[in-house]
Amino acid sequence: MSENRTMTTARRLFAAIAPLSKADMPTIVCVRPSPVNEGRPSDRGWNAGFSRGTIGPMKVQRRILWALIAAALAAALACSRPGRGVIILCAGDSITEQGYPRYLRAALRADGVRARVLNFGRSGNTSAEYLAFLEENKARLASERPDIVLVELGTNDVRVDGDRVTGADFERNLRAIVAVFEGFRTRAGTPPAVFLASVPPVPAGTPFPFGPDSGKRIVAEINPAVRAVCRGLGTGFVDNHRLFEASPDLLPGVHPSSKGYEAMAANWYAAIRDRVRRAPR
Repeated sequence: MSENRTMTTARRLFAAIAPLSKADMPTIVCVRPSPVNEGRPSDRGWNAGFSRGTIGPMKVQRRILWALIAAALAAALACSRPGRGVIILCAGDSITEQGYPRYLRAALRADGVRARVLNFGRSGNTSAEYLAFLEENKARLASERPDIVLVELGTNDVRVDGDRVTGADFERNLRAIVAVFEGFRTRAGTPPAVFLASVPPVPAGTPFPFGPDSGKRIVAEINPAVRAVCRGLGTGFVDNHRLFEASPDLLPGVHPSSKGYEAMAANWYAAIRDRVRRAPR
């Protein structure tokens, strides 16, 4: 509830109370200690030692008004605090599931940002498999009300076994994945901000189920498709391929080292920092 809505509620409460006449207001009887008998034992019943008095109708009216306004303000404050901070949903394969989300959570905490970082990585998933998972679990993921969605997929699409996905199919799958996430709604009722990342290199000599062409396909098919989807749909882009290309020691295989995951989290955070600041806390 916004401040304007709170004030509107208070005005309505006042409008409802103000017309009440003096005759409409109850006379409240109060009991107060009598200075004559205060502190003295008496045999005149439960109210011995007390005298009767009244609170005037206008005083009652003011007290009711302020009590109702206080209740309205308290309700407004309760509604305005979601209590969970910014919500970030991380989607992807094992590079997501096994890696960067915990480092991203730590970086946010170090910056004093209250956040929930949800790890929905799926080890071994191609873009087609993740799309199937997403469609099957759409309601559950949507109920998390993410403010930001981070997507990195494509490494398993360049395998040389039965999981191989063509570049054209990968792009179609990625567009469909973005469409599902953009159908979600934040706590404010708006679509989440979606960011896509380029895929890290596949180092030469990586064993089966990857082959000599896997790394080439990352450069020639997968990452260009990621960029094309970002341009076409207006999503954010994070260049994780360039990160590891510049620091190959952080990528001993298809999975980054611990330092590599930490650097990856920093790369994501740099891209989403402005969105994080604008999201509800």
